[in-house]
Amino acid sequence: MTLLIAAILALPVVVTAFFALEVLTGLARLRAFPLEPDRRLSVVIVIPAHDEEAVIHRTVSETLVNALDGIAVLVIADNCNDGTAERARSAGAVVVIRDDPDNRGKGYALAFARDHLRSDPPDVVVVLDADCRIDPEGLRELVASAKDNGRPAQAINLLAPDLAASPLVQLSTFAFMIKNLIRQRGLQRLAGRAHLTGTGMALPWNLFASANLGGSNIVEDLALGLELADRATAPKLVSRATVWSPAASESGTLVQRRRWEGGYLATALKTAPAALARSLRQGDMRGFLAALDLSIPPLALLVLINVAALAVALVGVLAGAAAWPMIIQLVVGAVAVVAIVLAWIVEGRRFASAGTLLRLPFYVIWKLPMYVGLARRGVPKEWLRTGR
Repeated sequence: MTLLIAAILALPVVVTAFFALEVLTGLARLRAFPLEPDRRLSVVIVIPAHDEEAVIHRTVSETLVNALDGIAVLVIADNCNDGTAERARSAGAVVVIRDDPDNRGKGYALAFARDHLRSDPPDVVVVLDADCRIDPEGLRELVASAKDNGRPAQAINLLAPDLAASPLVQLSTFAFMIKNLIRQRGLQRLAGRAHLTGTGMALPWNLFASANLGGSNIVEDLALGLELADRATAPKLVSRATVWSPAASESGTLVQRRRWEGGYLATALKTAPAALARSLRQGDMRGFLAALDLSIPPLALLVLINVAALAVALVGVLAGAAAWPMIIQLVVGAVAVVAIVLAWIVEGRRFASAGTLLRLPFYVIWKLPMYVGLARRGVPKEWLRTGR
């Protein structure tokens, strides 16, 4: 009985322990060396946009103001039913209209942009979402990193903090920060790489031209980063570059998380076991750590899994099993909680108030129906634009 309980708890304990290690490792900022791109570089910022009339003019205008001389903005108006193309064009972007309702998705839009650029390819392609902002210094660092290292460069991707928002939105924004700032820094330190997050990412043309851009994959950015890592061109986190997106409403947040977390879980379940096995066969420690990172579920689901595992352990103890597997899980869980609290102290207070952080259990309960829906209906298949 004791060995059975230990076997059941093994995976949650290992994954939670690595989560805690990654968070603790990512608390300190990465050492950064300022880079300055060659002004002779040709750079195109690609913005895939689906029905983004409300925000695209501002995004293009601010991006062009912040861009270096010679940087062009290319908007792919993908299956739009509004004035996205006209608004983007009036702001100074080059606009290409894509009309293919049977093949919708950001990956398809990026592939369309690639085909458009092949006749006169730039040195570096930067991908930016239609509602995002990046400062000029960060943009320069991102471009320079991609060109100098020959690897994809990923900016820190965050949602704009709003302490006046509802607690559920604050907690979602805080969890987003844990994933895209704290854990990305930890992964960069531990494995020498980061994940692509879909916006604020720069790729040298040779990689952009040959990569599988995701197609219908609902988390095409994650899939692209994993493919590039397999080709020994793993993405690099550029800690001096940050791209900001506005937080969605409470209902929009749930749509956004269902889309991304569902796609992430599907990709992780398909990819992580093979990556773990391959890295062990090859003796690749960094690859093994990256695969462990991929095995970590979203924060709310990680909490739910640990609660369920603890319940199993408690039943086992009441049935006569030894208590040591449950004690190990409790210790590891406590360390993970401490890591989350430290992350809030170091970086998270602008994203969620102290009172809001105490409502984390309610955030987990709020997301429970979403996970039940994902288990029953699967991952959303379409490119869902989050409500603004």
